[in-house]
Amino acid sequence: MDIRTYNREAWDRAVAEGDRWTIPVSREAIARAREGDWHIVLTPRKPVPRSWFPVELEGLDVLCLASAGGQQAPILAAAGATVTVFDNSPAQLGQDRLVAEREGLSIRTVEGDMRDLSELGDASFDLIFHPVSNCFVESVRPVWRECARVLRAGGTMLAGVANPVAFCFDVDLEKRGELVIRYPLPYSDKTSLTDEERRRYTDKGEALQFGHTLEDQIGGQIDAGFALIGYYDDFASEGEVVAKYMPTFLATRARKTA
Repeated sequence: MDIRTYNREAWDRAVAEGDRWTIPVSREAIARAREGDWHIVLTPRKPVPRSWFPVELEGLDVLCLASAGGQQAPILAAAGATVTVFDNSPAQLGQDRLVAEREGLSIRTVEGDMRDLSELGDASFDLIFHPVSNCFVESVRPVWRECARVLRAGGTMLAGVANPVAFCFDVDLEKRGELVIRYPLPYSDKTSLTDEERRRYTDKGEALQFGHTLEDQIGGQIDAGFALIGYYDDFASEGEVVAKYMPTFLATRARKTA
């Protein structure tokens, strides 16, 4: 299975079905952002602290990585940043273009694999905004290396990550309120499941996911040349039994050290 193609089609379908992460931001939110009143999320619930962003966004070169959907990128553009959105889903990128055209914003959109940013030049950005999304690729360390390459020295990367422990539980039992460890990490919808089990997602056309270890998620950032300077946990928006006991998402603020 070509995961990138499958997940591209899954997210294009999600746009058509009105998935919450693909609904364009409102005119009112854009108007507020132009006045300096805005917030965006890396994880389902908690807004990113404003202290994690530079005080002045005007003219800042920002890469919204795997962050299309008509939400974060238009807000940052309305707040004054020069924004590029890089995403695997043409339909999600179309949501950003829709808001840009509607609101008179300038947003560059690029389709591609987050593990290969070769269309983007070295040291092109001051800030990378990367909400929870690398769970949709099989390997995450190439993402961090590419982020380090395109970010300027001293630049900041803000990333949202799925807590890998949430991938360890038997899904069918979790739906019945039982938490039973079944899958070792790293987890993969592609290889950890039987063909029959995988059909619970593919029959509905849902994206396939991967539970990367914290060594790859956190250690991978450090190995790529980042220093972690901020962290917080967050919980799922709804439906996850495991979220009653532990946060299922985390966010990091990292600075490129050289």
